[in-house]
Amino acid sequence: MPHLTRDSAINTSRTAANSGLRLGERLRQLRVAANLTQSDLAGERFSKEYVSQIERGKTRPTRETVEWLAAQLGVDPGFLANGVATDERGRLEGALARAETLIEALRNEEAATEYDSLVPAARATGVPELAVRALVGAGRTQMRMGSLRTALDMLNEARGIAEAGSFSDLERAEVLYALGVCRYQLNSVQTSLGLLNESLELAERSGLPSDQLRSNILSWRSRCWRRQRDYEAAREDIERALQLAEDADDARTIGAAYFQASLVADREGHWVLARSYAERARAAYEELSDRVHVGQLTNNLGALNFLLGKPEEAIGLLKEAFGIALDTGRDADAAQAVSSMAQIHLRTGSVDQAEEQARHALRLLEAAGNEDYIDEVGSAQLVLGRALLEQSRLEEAEAAFASAESCFEQLGSASHRAAAWVARGDLAARRGDDRLAAHLYRSAAEALQDVRF
Repeated sequence: MPHLTRDSAINTSRTAANSGLRLGERLRQLRVAANLTQSDLAGERFSKEYVSQIERGKTRPTRETVEWLAAQLGVDPGFLANGVATDERGRLEGALARAETLIEALRNEEAATEYDSLVPAARATGVPELAVRALVGAGRTQMRMGSLRTALDMLNEARGIAEAGSFSDLERAEVLYALGVCRYQLNSVQTSLGLLNESLELAERSGLPSDQLRSNILSWRSRCWRRQRDYEAAREDIERALQLAEDADDARTIGAAYFQASLVADREGHWVLARSYAERARAAYEELSDRVHVGQLTNNLGALNFLLGKPEEAIGLLKEAFGIALDTGRDADAAQAVSSMAQIHLRTGSVDQAEEQARHALRLLEAAGNEDYIDEVGSAQLVLGRALLEQSRLEEAEAAFASAESCFEQLGSASHRAAAWVARGDLAARRGDDRLAAHLYRSAAEALQDVRF
């Protein structure tokens, strides 16, 4: 029986792989290239009709049949089955694993460089699972680097492949989870909720072990509820997430769950509990040597200690958080620490220092890229406006409050906008415009009414 030469087999393999052909189409192309009829290929083992059914996609051969057919055609069984040779697939899977390790180590720029070549390589194989794996990894990396629209495009492509292919419920759940996180970061909170709900349903329906994934889904869904001020739902989700995180026994998942639990407790005014959760989260991230999250939690602990009547400890923690942010190259985190210090100085009457630090925070945020940190910019502008108001610099305060409100409108958060309206109300009262002040206070009160979805 004639066989393909090595060179012709390689050339034909490349053509088939680049065309993204299905198994049956690859089989037909390889058979024709080998100058074999369907009867020749079937030999005494199969009927001509069975080979025809495979080529037309009417039946899926067993692994043993694929191996036998590949041997007759002189090609790698992995290529015949999936469009990529076994050794080539192994190299690509190894490269994807290395890139995923870089993501976990927060070496985002290195991971992005790896994915620049891995995504097109995975697409070229025609193997759906490799393409999805590469696209999700690249999407996560782009999210980490603030390129949210690029991440969204990649994750939507991954979703399309996963929904069209023979992926498990758990695999589809992982794609939808990543997409839900991206949508949240783009401030599409309602869309994020829908994606996370679907992801959780698929993970639970799969019946496969998924404590870590479900904990992460619930942690992010808790963020959505918090943004919508449904704190009861946020608390319920985070309590489930904490239990699943402990069951998963994964330090990063535990850290993420306790971090969110701290934020929920803070919003509900349970500051001692919030501090306890933040300390547990920080300990988990310290175990991972994750300085970025350690810095963020140190900042939160500073704010909580201030709320608990410990301003000196608060300032010490915020200075520590600022140092960590500088060491890790996180301008936005440094800005948040400085902004928190500005708020403390404002509340303790040091308005000159409050103004100076609020302006410093805004300069840091401008260096980080204002469009990616709307919340932080708005908060810093609000503190700046308050500091200016206390100095009776009313025109400057009005400009700062307007900038804050503009940011919060983009954010779509009623509670944030309410804070801006209260500030503008205070400014109106200072000017003696009691009617405008009353209108702004009433608008803020209406926005802060309890809402349930």
